[in-house]
Amino acid sequence: MRHVASVLALSLSLGLTSAAVAASSGPGGRIPLERQTLPARDGFASMGGGTTGGAYATPERVYDVTTRAQLKAALDEAGDEAKIIRVHGTLLGNADDAGNPLSCDDYARGTGYTLESYLAAYDPAVWGWDTEPSGGPEEARRQAAEKQRSTMVIQVPSNTTIIGVNPQASLIGLSLRIDGERNVIVRNLNHKAVSDCFPQWDPTDGSAGNWNSEYDMVQIINGSSNVWIDHNHYTDDPNFDDQAPRYFGRPFQQHDGSVDITYGSDLVTVSYNRFVDRDKLMLIGSTDSPSAGDPGKLRVTIHHNEFINIGQRAPRLRWGHADVYNNHFIRNDDARVSFGYVFGVGYDSHIWAEANAFTFSPSVDATRIIKHWKGQAITTLDNVINRRKVDLLAAYNANASDELQLVRDTSWQPTLRTNVHPAQAIPALLKRKAGPVLRLDRPGRPRG
Repeated sequence: MRHVASVLALSLSLGLTSAAVAASSGPGGRIPLERQTLPARDGFASMGGGTTGGAYATPERVYDVTTRAQLKAALDEAGDEAKIIRVHGTLLGNADDAGNPLSCDDYARGTGYTLESYLAAYDPAVWGWDTEPSGGPEEARRQAAEKQRSTMVIQVPSNTTIIGVNPQASLIGLSLRIDGERNVIVRNLNHKAVSDCFPQWDPTDGSAGNWNSEYDMVQIINGSSNVWIDHNHYTDDPNFDDQAPRYFGRPFQQHDGSVDITYGSDLVTVSYNRFVDRDKLMLIGSTDSPSAGDPGKLRVTIHHNEFINIGQRAPRLRWGHADVYNNHFIRNDDARVSFGYVFGVGYDSHIWAEANAFTFSPSVDATRIIKHWKGQAITTLDNVINRRKVDLLAAYNANASDELQLVRDTSWQPTLRTNVHPAQAIPALLKRKAGPVLRLDRPGRPRG
């Protein structure tokens, strides 16, 4: 009843109509899922006034959508007003306003871009290894990429809840971009197949060059704050990395991050999500330089998530503080993605990894759970590998050279937590509760 009373009080303080207040509670005073807010003390996103998303939207600002165009129109119409977007069925990001699918060839049409001409122009045997691509074929690639970006990337304004009406609700090839906004909730959605049709070749990236792609599934950037990412599913299905061709000896990488948090963003809670067969998970922090506005920001809580056969960045952190507890990391021998590491200890980073469960096949090297990325310290407590408690920091240091040794971080201790379960209980708990498992009580009808 305290939660219902707080909804009523805040609704009235915001000047909402009596109809909106009545819509805030269901039978017996139950708060409908689309109007739920982040619980108190549930991670860093509970700071700074908390995260309510569109919980206090008036009835006119509750939208039911079935297409990308409807989603964009609803967000554009409501702007920064509190709004709830209820997603029905499958929304295609690469589709025109009528919902017809668009292909990579559709985006390239009229730009002059073809992959064949691009490969011919920037073959290292012709172009060399010392300079990034420029000139006509690169400009054509940029034009085609801009056509795709303007279609598949959806800007999410402040005070928004986007929620799937049932566990089947999906965003296919659609990237959500939270750019300089605050108070956003994304729940109960399947995020799939966010692919860049036009990755850029960079021969100067690493010792052998790399294909670099754009478009995170959820991108939180430029000082965004108070964001709750909850009960979602992230996968590249059906276009996995191991199916990608190789050009210039490197994989033609069309996928970027799952939930990336960069450029001074802050106060984010990532909970009860499932990440499957993805290489890049969560990059937190933009660069080793302080010029991107990251110092003093990038406070992120990551709890009760499942990571199944992932490659890296769970998370990779620079500058900020990440409380990583009660997650389940699963690694099988038949994984599609090669294993890199789990916790990336970056420049001036502070990761607190506690009571996480690792279910690893015997072939996985547990000493690689931590990776040194110019950081100095990490705290690891009460984590288990195959139900046996393991000191992850000691295991890492036992296999690391002298210059890459890490120490325990004594500079802070997380306090914003709800319920910390024993690590041994996490696999069974998350098997039932992680990912899209929610169902709206009153889902409404799609708008025609």
